[in-house]
Amino acid sequence: MTHPLAAGWFTEVFDQQGSAFSLKVKQHLEQVTSEFQTIDMYDTETFGKLMVIDGCTMVSSRENFVYHEMMAHVPLFAHPAPKRVAIIGGGDCGTLREVLKHPTVEVAYQIDIDEQVTRMAEKYFPELCESNQDPRAQILFADGIDWVKQREAGSLDVIIIDSTDPVGPAEGLFAVDFYRDCMRALAANGVVVQQSESPLYHSDSIIKKIHLDMGEAGASSSHTFPFPQVIYPSGWWSCTLASKGGDATEFRIEDAASKPFKTQYYNAEIHAAALALPEFMKRSLQLD
Repeated sequence: MTHPLAAGWFTEVFDQQGSAFSLKVKQHLEQVTSEFQTIDMYDTETFGKLMVIDGCTMVSSRENFVYHEMMAHVPLFAHPAPKRVAIIGGGDCGTLREVLKHPTVEVAYQIDIDEQVTRMAEKYFPELCESNQDPRAQILFADGIDWVKQREAGSLDVIIIDSTDPVGPAEGLFAVDFYRDCMRALAANGVVVQQSESPLYHSDSIIKKIHLDMGEAGASSSHTFPFPQVIYPSGWWSCTLASKGGDATEFRIEDAASKPFKTQYYNAEIHAAALALPEFMKRSLQLD
């Protein structure tokens, strides 16, 4: 068994953009190969535990709150009254934890194809899994594409696509047919949010295609929200939200400002600020 370690460092190389990211590692803790992918766990010098899937960094103890909070709170505050939420992917359960902070939520379905991701998170990131026993949580291990396809029309308020990169098991989650099924499953004013890769690397490719595909699938409006994510390629990430009948840039700003729970990154000002896009993204996403 081999691990991408050199002189005590884990490095993820992103060949397409000629870049790499490294963390100094204390030790390699465990490797599990599931039916779908290989999961490695590391203990790092400064970022705590680190989960790596098929050689790509997924989540660390130190910085995961930025991603999980943006993936959860942007769509939930963009919905007028979110009660029924589905998370497709997200097996580390950090997004589920954030979703269940919202008192309006009555049920949160967590659907990941790979049970091993959740088992590794329970073992190495117990803080992310602290809401797994919440009676509103329904944790399922299934194909999220099929699960959404089988939903009754109008049965969900928010769909969060907390996926890995658009290769392998997650490739079908970046497709117009899947977005069409999401739109059918959403009730009026429902929202769907997709993790949408790096603004620097993918604005004129993956991100633009997400907007086009969501529009073709029936979204009335879509918007990309950039945020920092230090362990991912370029250190800059995004989620793209689409609305069914509403405006993706509108959100319950007063509710966000007076939220009855603690966060480390998200607040009403961050949500409002993330509505602003740099000029190169505006040019890349010119969808008229």
